[in-house]
Amino acid sequence: MSSNKQGYGTRAIHAGKQKDANGALITPIYQSSTYIFDSTAQGAARFALEEPGYIYARLGSPSTAVLEAKLADLEGGEASLVTASGMGAVTSTIWTLINAGEEIVADKTLYGCTFEFFEHHLSRFNVKVNFIEITDEAQLRAALNERTRIVYLETPANPNLKITDIEKTAKIAHEYNPEIRVICDNTFSSPYVQRPLELGADIVLHSCTKYINGHGDLLAGVVVSDQETINKIRLIGQKDMTGATLAANEAFLVERGLKTLPVRMERHCANAMKVAQYLATNDKVEVVYYPGLESHEGHEIAKKQMHGFGGMVSFVVKGGREKAAIVADNVKVATLAVSLGATESLIEHPASMTHSPYTEEELEAAGIAPGLIRFSVGLEDAEDIIADLEQAFAKI
Repeated sequence: MSSNKQGYGTRAIHAGKQKDANGALITPIYQSSTYIFDSTAQGAARFALEEPGYIYARLGSPSTAVLEAKLADLEGGEASLVTASGMGAVTSTIWTLINAGEEIVADKTLYGCTFEFFEHHLSRFNVKVNFIEITDEAQLRAALNERTRIVYLETPANPNLKITDIEKTAKIAHEYNPEIRVICDNTFSSPYVQRPLELGADIVLHSCTKYINGHGDLLAGVVVSDQETINKIRLIGQKDMTGATLAANEAFLVERGLKTLPVRMERHCANAMKVAQYLATNDKVEVVYYPGLESHEGHEIAKKQMHGFGGMVSFVVKGGREKAAIVADNVKVATLAVSLGATESLIEHPASMTHSPYTEEELEAAGIAPGLIRFSVGLEDAEDIIADLEQAFAKI
């Protein structure tokens, strides 16, 4: 864990920086697939992990190394591994840590592709996933057994922004078995807003496509943990099983995006609060999900473990799926598209888009209503975002 006492904004700019041989201010793009050895003995030493250095870009490069050092620092971990997508981070991690006959305890509310991987694909390899309401202490304790290897959660959860007490969850899992790995997908928060490792989680995942990069122009992911765990995920999950390596150009862009993370997140959080407050007064909205509202069930926990409440707001439109579609189809400032965390506001309908892998019964169990809209509040002027939603609601 970093002992750096500099401010977060300073670290977002300078952490992980390496001096360039030619004096470049910005980390160059190392557009090379392979790296030269001085001798066969040196090559052998690097393959045996007895000597530091680069071998082949699937195992790392100067471009990814700078980014990984920065992300580890900003998340408060010893090391990190960047991947070609958020799902690359999820699958590389799970394939490394789980074996046939073992079990995962997971919250029932997850990103659609994570849910599909857990529910429909891991079972083909004799891995059982127990989906529970992870905020329910009794359910969590009852689900843990001698075969449990992983406890997996998102907080805030995608798409209904359910809040889980990370510290409490990790304590329960580790008291049962210190070897259980508690994994938290921190994508909705970003490491500026929330740092699960500081709260007892063992591993943190992100889709860097979202807030970490912040500009909607690439795919990337990251895993942050202790050095030993990251070494295993790099050499097993990523190198041998998924091959989900981040390219040099994408690493350059993510590292550039990170430099403005604190500034962007402050604006995202401020705008989202204003949008949530507006929606809470809209008589065409049944319920608003935003951790910053006192009405949110997880508000007190969010205050304890988050710095700000993030840029995501979800809300249920009265009248169900049909009325929600009218709102989503008629925005003009916001854009109807999946993903989140970009400078532009993005609106989508989870039940028919990001969470379509869920059956109707599974959607209901996960708390994803037919009329639920997920809104990624962008960096536009808040007044323009609210006016845009107002004119879209007027179409109902």
